[in-house]
Amino acid sequence: MTTSASITKEPASAPADEQPVQGLLATLDLLRVTRNGPVLHLRLNRPAKRNALSDPFIQQLHTVFVNMPEGIRAVMISGEGQHFCAGLDLSEVVARDIDSAVQHSRMWHAAFDAIQFGPVPVVAVLHGAVVGGGLELASACHIRVAEDSAYFGLPEGQRGIFVGGGGSARIPRLMGVARMTDLMLTGRVYDAQEGLHAGLVQYVVPAGNGLEKGMALAQRIATNAQMSNYAVMHALPRIADQSQGLGLFTESLMAAIAESTPQAQERLKAFLEGRAGKVVKS
Repeated sequence: MTTSASITKEPASAPADEQPVQGLLATLDLLRVTRNGPVLHLRLNRPAKRNALSDPFIQQLHTVFVNMPEGIRAVMISGEGQHFCAGLDLSEVVARDIDSAVQHSRMWHAAFDAIQFGPVPVVAVLHGAVVGGGLELASACHIRVAEDSAYFGLPEGQRGIFVGGGGSARIPRLMGVARMTDLMLTGRVYDAQEGLHAGLVQYVVPAGNGLEKGMALAQRIATNAQMSNYAVMHALPRIADQSQGLGLFTESLMAAIAESTPQAQERLKAFLEGRAGKVVKS
């Protein structure tokens, strides 16, 4: 795949107040894991391979989300080097039989489900290549920030393969079936602004500003009531898949659960007493 965005600026280094984690997550060699208060920062750490996703890479991502450290309220994912993620490591595809290919795909599904439907919201900071499996990974996150160097593609059609990491279920919910069909059939590449227009990302920032923007969003998300975040992550996408009647009933149940938590009661009381800010346009 070719693109005019072949030369990208290195992302800015992480803030000095990010601290390494201890224990199991510190042993993961394909991820660099740090913590900034309630935010866990995962850096895809295979820059020589443009952060291509191998089986061990996927397994390490899965490990993080089923072993979330105490007190973490949001996660930020970024990529080391010049690219977020160039997709599946194609060297692992050759000579794979049908049975192992199905199991491989299901392993990706389990890992990315643990991101989308995990314990805390996830912000992806994207730069350079966000291609194939890299776009599938990004689509499993909840907020996507693209630096203006980012570009998006699904080259599976040109490789003789098909998306297998959940892309066919998640990406059309962001950009629509017709746009995804175009990317896969023609090899079209979107730049950051096209990705924003198509719904692949919610924010676009200048090169080098992604980590700062992503961390600011993650820190803000971390201050929300935990049950509210959980409802947005887990109930909202499922309600969108339900019939209207069933969705409205599910909404009523989730609303009742969320507003009855101690955190919600305190926040509502603070608002009524004038101790909480009103919604304003910044």
